[in-house]
Amino acid sequence: MSPFIAELLGTMTMILLGDGVVANVVLKKTKGFQGGWITITTAWALAVFAGVVIAGPYSGAHLNPAITIGFAIAEKFPWASVPSYVIAQMLGAAMGAFLVWIVYHDHFKVTDDPGAKLGVFCTAPEIRHNVVNFGGELIATFVLMFSIFYITGAELIADVDTTTPIGLGSVGAIPVSFIVWVIGLSLGGVTGYAINPARDFAPRVMHAILPLPGKGSSQWDYAWIPILGPLAGSLVAAVIYMIV
Repeated sequence: MSPFIAELLGTMTMILLGDGVVANVVLKKTKGFQGGWITITTAWALAVFAGVVIAGPYSGAHLNPAITIGFAIAEKFPWASVPSYVIAQMLGAAMGAFLVWIVYHDHFKVTDDPGAKLGVFCTAPEIRHNVVNFGGELIATFVLMFSIFYITGAELIADVDTTTPIGLGSVGAIPVSFIVWVIGLSLGGVTGYAINPARDFAPRVMHAILPLPGKGSSQWDYAWIPILGPLAGSLVAAVIYMIV
């Protein structure tokens, strides 16, 4: 399997299961309706596990532009490969969101709350404050990226075999899933912890274009925060990692 296909399929699976649990909890007449935050954070962690297991042996399972760019900044991944990884992640995230819409098609129809429908696809803050929301995404992604550097090992790309995917192998699926889980439980209550530009942007596009009845706004005025916040957090993590 090529790294491009691996990133696409891994990200698609992660979003299918991650957005899927949100749909199960917030949309009416589902078996998991009102299942709560612990249900969402636990399933999102396991969704990351599934995506990493699929993509890990072939691409390193970045599944996240912030991770790909963070590795590149830290000289653990070639910049020339960044565009193909990010494109695959965006396409995979869009496909995963589309599949969630198919699975929960009837439940979108019987749910009146446009905020719940948006929440299936992307994040939104509980209290809108751009500086605080941006900082929350930055800090949460810093924790993710900084942890991943030490899960994957301390070698820089100049010291490793560059034919081997740089990132998370299948074994790394377990610790990174726990990191995502604790980030959600501890830091996710402010913004919904996007910590991944592809996870938020591509499904938000799908929300905008899919024929969801009574869906309301896609909140594009907020969309820059779950893109730039995670990228900034990854940058900070990479710089500190290289210094220490």
